[in-house]
Formats: sequence, C-alpha cells, structure tokens
Amino acid sequence: MKVGFIGLGRMGAPMAENLLKAGHEVTVYNRTPAKAEALAGKGARVVATMAEACRGEAVLTMLANDEALEETVYGEPGVLASLAEGAVHVSCSTIGIALSERLAADHAAAGQRFVAAPVFGRPQAAAARELFVVAAGAGEAVDAVKPLLDAIGQKTFIVSETPKAANLIKLSGNFPIASVIESLGEAMALVAKGGVDRHQYLEILTSTLFNAPVYKTYGGLIADEAFEPAGFAAPLGLKDIRLALAAGDALRVPLPLASLLRDRFLTLLANGGDALDWSAIGGLAARDAGEPGR
Repeated sequence: MKVGFIGLGRMGAPMAENLLKAGHEVTVYNRTPAKAEALAGKGARVVATMAEACRGEAVLTMLANDEALEETVYGEPGVLASLAEGAVHVSCSTIGIALSERLAADHAAAGQRFVAAPVFGRPQAAAARELFVVAAGAGEAVDAVKPLLDAIGQKTFIVSETPKAANLIKLSGNFPIASVIESLGEAMALVAKGGVDRHQYLEILTSTLFNAPVYKTYGGLIADEAFEPAGFAAPLGLKDIRLALAAGDALRVPLPLASLLRDRFLTLLANGGDALDWSAIGGLAARDAGEPGR
C-alpha cells in the first residue's frame, strides 16, 4: 500500500520501519527532520510537509498527545485538509474519547475514513513487531488498513465499528499497568526495608503468582531503578491517567485508584521527574520510606 506516516518518535520510527520491511511504500514526515531522514536509507520517502504524507491510500499518525494530534489533523495544511476522499486516517496515538469522536465525525464529513488503532507495547516491542493493536472503525475501513496493522504488530484486536471504543480500551489498559507499577513499588519498598533483596523478591513473585510480562518488565525497572532513558515518559503517564479519569467522568464511573495514581505522577513530576520513565512512580514508595535511591 501507499501509506504516509506522521510522528517518528521512539514508537513511530520502528513502526514505520516495519511497514517498509513488509513491502509497503512509505512516505514519512516529522517536525524534527532528522528523525525522518534516518528512515530514508531504509527505503522511506521523506517529505517536508504533512500534506505530502497524506497523498496515499492511508496515513498513520503516532503522536504524543491530543494537542499534537489536533494540530496535525486540523492545522493548515493538515491531515483533514490533505487526505483524499475515501482514504483512511489511522490514529495509533493514545488519545481522549472526545477527540476520537470528533475525528470520526470530521473525517466522515470530509468523505474520508477514520480508524482508531492504539497499541500496547514499549519501544522494544515496536522494533520487534510485537505490539498488540486495538482497532475500531467502520468494517470496510478496518479491512482496508488491516495489512498495515499486521505489519506493525503481532496481533490486532478488532473491537467495534465505533473508533472511540479502541481508545477507551487503550486508556483502561494503561490504567491497570500504572496500578501494577505503583503496587510493585510499594511492595518492594516494604520488603527492602525489611532486609529482603528486591531482585530476589521479584524473582519469587514472577516465578509463582505473577508470571506475566507486565510484572517482569516493570518489576525489573523498579528493582534496578532503571528509569532512564524513558521508554514511556512520566508526563505521558500522567496524561493517560487524566484521560482515563475524564472518560470516567463522562460515563459516570468512579475511578478512585486512578485519582491516587494521578497524584503519584504529580508528585514525581513536582520532584523533577519529567525525563524519567513512567515506571519511576514505583520508586516513590522507597523514597517515602526513607530508603536511599532516586
């Protein structure tokens, strides 16, 4: 397929590269040109404007937040003004429910199609094509871009014909991940202050009751205090928890634990943690307990 890709950060760049490896004709755009140029030697066509990246059958966006996606879609010349009639905008970003609804309506009004396809996985998973994709949109639109989704991930879950359903799943999925990080940090602070080695404790946990990637990955980061470089930056974690809370407000679903997590992220950022991985909230409990560390 002829496809554009906008947003070549730590997630977007390997996703675009996997599209190239799958044989797709990929045009790339990034506000920082150097990130786009890195893909030129791998077969990508680098362009200077977003409009040029929107001249294919589809365009994928992978951007940090609602504001960046709004600017990309609604700016001039942005995705909405540049995408051909019948072409598909595939948003892989983690965004709010309200923006997803707005994008679906505005693309439809322009004769375009919109698919929400947020992904689960960190940059290493993106590079290895091990992401899990959650897709929602009109059936024919999802079918049209399924080869692209298969190229960036190991499995695609098609959940609804309403795009915002995929975004709700993504937000509600990041919420328990953050909950695991916080609970692991508290548990490790407890055993460490009691004289137990954190790595041995983690091995026991992940070899028995909690033998799941989320515990192994984030438990290892917390035990090693390996919060830099950030695979998923702490401000993005705060953003996702806030979006989950906003979804709860809209649906009248109380999320008391999410409120606690919002405050933990605020504590981390108030203490200079902006450049750290979001798993750094798992180090707050040790600090609160008076233990040495970050």
